[in-house]
Amino acid sequence: MNVLSNLKYNKGSKKNRKRIGRGEGSGHGGTSTVGMNGQKSRRGYSSRAWFEGGQMPLQRRVPKRGFTNIFRVNYQPINVDRIQKLIDDKKIEDGIVNQITLYKNGLLSKAVAPYKILGNGELKAKVTVEAHKFSESAKQKIEAAGGSIKVIEA
Repeated sequence: MNVLSNLKYNKGSKKNRKRIGRGEGSGHGGTSTVGMNGQKSRRGYSSRAWFEGGQMPLQRRVPKRGFTNIFRVNYQPINVDRIQKLIDDKKIEDGIVNQITLYKNGLLSKAVAPYKILGNGELKAKVTVEAHKFSESAKQKIEAAGGSIKVIEA
């Protein structure tokens, strides 16, 4: 029976949070939980992510050395034995190893990133391999197995 002494709030209707800026009776009055004076107590204050309170910032303390070439192309390496494993697991049907096949089988982290075939391991199957670059040993192993290579222009 609903009488005034039994009334309760619905579950989830009352949030347990600080109500700031609502006067002294709220328990958070006066400075509204931001402290007394200083920059952080003012309206509109926001600090930069790298600000360290006036201390010399980390990016200025750490010594700078060397040179970073912004035109460098980082190739993802794929060894010949990984291609042979895909063939053994029957994940390459048509005998063509290309960017899409390698990405779908988890050998490339990005579908559009350039990759290079390296010559570690053995290749027994005849396949056509498409890649941005090949090492000399990888070329020899692919052609020795009866396969062919195709260089993709980046």
